[in-house]
Amino acid sequence: MRKLLTSPNAMSLSATEQTIYQNALSFVADLSLNLMAVKVENHPDNFLNWCRELYRICLHEVNRDLLETSQEKPLKKLQEALSCGVSACQLKMARVIPWPVFVGFVEESATLQALPERLKLLDYIANIRGDKLADMIDEDRLAFAGKHGAQHDISVYEFDVEWFAGTRGAKTFHQLLNSHPQAFDLALDNIPLEGDVTLVHYQNFIDAYKAIFAAHASEEKAPLSPATRLLAMRRPDQFVALNSSKIDMLSQGLGLIKLNNQSFDDYWHEMITSIRSTQWWRSEMPNDEAELKLWQNRAILIDLFLFADNSLAENSNYVRMRDKPKKVKIGVAKAVKRSKASAEAIVDKAFASDDIPEYIINMRSTIVNSVKDGKTVDQAITLMRNIFG
Repeated sequence: MRKLLTSPNAMSLSATEQTIYQNALSFVADLSLNLMAVKVENHPDNFLNWCRELYRICLHEVNRDLLETSQEKPLKKLQEALSCGVSACQLKMARVIPWPVFVGFVEESATLQALPERLKLLDYIANIRGDKLADMIDEDRLAFAGKHGAQHDISVYEFDVEWFAGTRGAKTFHQLLNSHPQAFDLALDNIPLEGDVTLVHYQNFIDAYKAIFAAHASEEKAPLSPATRLLAMRRPDQFVALNSSKIDMLSQGLGLIKLNNQSFDDYWHEMITSIRSTQWWRSEMPNDEAELKLWQNRAILIDLFLFADNSLAENSNYVRMRDKPKKVKIGVAKAVKRSKASAEAIVDKAFASDDIPEYIINMRSTIVNSVKDGKTVDQAITLMRNIFG
């Protein structure tokens, strides 16, 4: 273990990596006896794999029964430092790799990073991207804006709408989006759906976005993170969606000045400009269908270079709702009420499937009412199949 802990001293570390290494060592002292009891067989020769190996040891090899209560926090902090090291190294790699290596890394990370589910979200958004927020049903507008809710019927929304960057904590943003969606539409209209996105396009969007807060919530500054979510859903090939936990990691790993939730200028001039300078982002549009989908979403997929452990995919809101045990409470009816417009849209999306028989389609109004009253569309259709099938 001593050899493992000191091996980064022989590596050529960047200033960022050196800082992460020293930070990790600051937590090792409180855990030295626990760590020394672990037999180490793997001795990586680079900092990325060193972080991965020590993280694995902390997670699986340290004897938790011998861990004192006072040591739980240092252990957690050490794991956080090591996860930062993984992110920093992978993002450093992303700054120099060509498109084929980018694709290979993304595909290799697919299971760990829940890529299939993420792509379902991006595919869904692609189908409504040209619609006005003001004309969307509530569920679609929240999917676009990044706020998961119980009303997201997993029969239709087969993904966590908060992938890439959730915005549930941005309460004022959601209040304004709900009360003034037309204003956000006018802001997004500044970002073309195809072709180049310029600084002028971006600045016009930001000016309009900030004006919404100035007019209707003057006591609160317009936050950057929700704005980047809207931009990234509008153009996932051009923009990165940020949240508070990602800003530091992306800034550090991409070698940028530290951004915060008011860094509107630096978001473009530092982060977006940095990503646009990479070989993989500047690559020609591929002919392969699978690669094309990645290329069309390439900027937002920088997320896959951030650290992920085996619990990331299973903590998806969609997965947790899908796998939630069914509880039957006699005499208690707890259902998610939906608007008629939402219920109709959800049912019509389900009816687009090829396996829906004609007699079910003819019962649309009955199924809509059931979905409006709180049933999932699968439950409503299954009930009709059981009765009339």
